[in-house]
Amino acid sequence: MNYILFDDHSWKSLLPLTSTRPVANIRIGILTIKEKWELFLNSTCSFLTRDYLSEKFRLSEGENNILINSSVLPDKDLVEEITTLKINEALFQDKDIVAVFFPGEDVKEFDCRKTDSFIKKQYNSAILKIQNPWDIFEYNGEAIRNDFLEITKNRSSEPFSQTVQVFNKKDVFIEEGARIECAALNATKGPIYIGKNAEVMEGSTIYGPFSLGENAIVKIGTKIYGPTTVGPYSKVAGEINNSVIFGYSNKAHDGYLGSSVIGEWCNIGAGTNISNLKNNYSEVRVWNYEKEEFVNTGLQFCGLFMADHSKCGINSMFNTGTVVGVSANIFGAGFPRQFIPSFSWGGAHGYTTYKIQKAIEVAKTVKSRRDLELDSEEIKILEHIYEITQKFRKF
Repeated sequence: MNYILFDDHSWKSLLPLTSTRPVANIRIGILTIKEKWELFLNSTCSFLTRDYLSEKFRLSEGENNILINSSVLPDKDLVEEITTLKINEALFQDKDIVAVFFPGEDVKEFDCRKTDSFIKKQYNSAILKIQNPWDIFEYNGEAIRNDFLEITKNRSSEPFSQTVQVFNKKDVFIEEGARIECAALNATKGPIYIGKNAEVMEGSTIYGPFSLGENAIVKIGTKIYGPTTVGPYSKVAGEINNSVIFGYSNKAHDGYLGSSVIGEWCNIGAGTNISNLKNNYSEVRVWNYEKEEFVNTGLQFCGLFMADHSKCGINSMFNTGTVVGVSANIFGAGFPRQFIPSFSWGGAHGYTTYKIQKAIEVAKTVKSRRDLELDSEEIKILEHIYEITQKFRKF
């Protein structure tokens, strides 16, 4: 069976985090959504996504395809229901399509809005579906717990150093090559997962649920409150609460990050602080790309959403519910606006456009520091985003 993860309408409401990736490449919990499905299905998955992303995130078609909604997170019961679908059967929860058995090699013609030709089956059990950026940190605790059970099943953790203070040791798992000394790990409220070759430096205190990705670093004296995920090859310091960092991003100095989602290749300047609670305790509103207006999250706690390749200078401050697009560069005193378009350069004092060639040069430099290359496919994606987001840069 050939498995394909397709983007439904949720990709629009998940912008700008989905500007540079299919929904399936969102990290929530320990793994990305794609990695979760591949673990449950014991099979590789490909992508059915927007045209401008499809050159990098490729589609693999087969004679018998099961298409799965990439905004839905797997569990044992759901996977069993999906893998027993017959040709032209589609699984729904209410009006949302979850999966469909799509025969033939015309998968590109599939439109999740046109489902009348399929035999419909209803799935009545609860599912976890990511539809808004804030769902990522809201559901992160449950996702960490679920991933932890699957990843550590029938496996043993690496031994703990005698200098590490561990509470509820059975729910702490350390992968091969990870280094932890003189730190406190408290898993009484949720599991703690330390990835391969990751490091937790001296004086750090971590409350679960928490996940630290491969080769990621928690620097000296860091305070982390779960549910929090720090993706692979990231560095963090200061104070972090209920946030998700996708990977390859740094918050490497003091400052506070709470109720936030940070993409890849981002850098948070020293002393940066994010407000995740309004002074009047009212619900937080954030910019929605699909509606092109601010919408109510229904949440009292909501901080910063920062898309890939964006950065902020030292001592930056962000108000509750701030949305930063792709490859923005924010600096200067004061609170910047709560919607910062992609390729913006500036801060509270005003903005200019961050020219695409300059942005590409910086992205190349940043990736080269990790011995990686900004390839032609990624450059085309950045150029496309630059063009389609021009209407938001009314400077």
